[in-house]
Amino acid sequence: VFSFAQVQKIDNLQVNTTLTPPLVTKVQMEALTATAGLIVYCTDCVPKGLYVNNGGTFLSQQTFVATDTGVVLAAGEVLSPTGKVWMDKNLGATQVATSSTDAAAYGTLYQWGRNTDGHESRTSTTAAGPVAAGSEGSDFISNSSISPYDWLSTQDDTRWNSATKGAHDPCPAGFRVPTEAELNAELSAFSTNDAAGAFASALKLPVGGNRFYSNGSLYNLGSFGFYWSSTVSGTNARALYLSSSNAGMGSDFRATGFSVRCIKEWLKRKESQESILKKDSAVLSTKIKDHRIELRWFLFKKY
Repeated sequence: VFSFAQVQKIDNLQVNTTLTPPLVTKVQMEALTATAGLIVYCTDCVPKGLYVNNGGTFLSQQTFVATDTGVVLAAGEVLSPTGKVWMDKNLGATQVATSSTDAAAYGTLYQWGRNTDGHESRTSTTAAGPVAAGSEGSDFISNSSISPYDWLSTQDDTRWNSATKGAHDPCPAGFRVPTEAELNAELSAFSTNDAAGAFASALKLPVGGNRFYSNGSLYNLGSFGFYWSSTVSGTNARALYLSSSNAGMGSDFRATGFSVRCIKEWLKRKESQESILKKDSAVLSTKIKDHRIELRWFLFKKY
C-alpha cells in the first residue's frame, strides 16, 4: 500500500516525501495479475527498481545516462560502440543473455515481414503455404516446394521497409528492425568474428537457432544464431548469422524463422527527452509560471 504521509514544500515545489510502493521479488511480481497501472518495487530484478504494469507486462521505469556520450538510455536499452541504441534483449526474450546459450534470452522466431501475431512462438502450429497476405493468422507458414520459399504467395518487399519502419514491423514503438548495414556495423565492432564476440558485445547476442522454412522445425539451438535485417536481397532477405567459428551477413528464404533484435529510431532531442518522461503508468504534468513549478504525479494501485 502506498503511503503519502508527509508533504513538504521545497522551492515552491510541493513534494510527497513518503511514497512507498509494495516491495516484491521478481517471482512475486510475475505472479501478480496483470493490471494496467499496478506499481511495485522489485528488489531483485535487473534493473532493480520501480516497475509498472501496462496491462500485460511489468516495465521498468529506470533511466540512466551513458556518461561518455551523454545519451539518455531508458530501461531495456543499450548503447553500442557504433553510437546506435538497441533493445537489450531479443524480441520475446525474458531476460538479457547471461551466456551465448542462455535459453531464456533466445526470444521468439519471426518469418521475414511478419508482425507479432503468434506465429513467432517457438511452439506455434504450422500451416502449409504460401498464403495470401492477411490470411496467415497465427500459424507459422511453411513452404516446402514453391520457389522463392516465401510464406507469402505474392512477395512484398515493403513489409519491414528497410531504413524506415514498415507497417508490419514487430518492434515496439520507438524501435524498428535494423537494416543490413546497421547489423554489419555491429558485426564489425565484435571483439572476435564469431558467436563469442557477439555475446561479448554490447548487444549480448545469444545463439537461439532458427525454424526451418519447409516444416517449421527448430534447428541449431545453442549452436547458431540468426538475426533478420529489414533489407531484402532479390527474393530473399539479409540476416546476421553467428556460429562458434564464424559470423557474417547472408541471405535466406523469407519463410525461415529467425531472431529479431530491434534498433531505436532516432528522434529529435526535444522529442526524445519528452518521450522518456511519458510512461503508461503515470500522468506527469509540468506547468511553469512565474518561476513556480507545479508537479502532479498521479500513481494508483488496484488490488
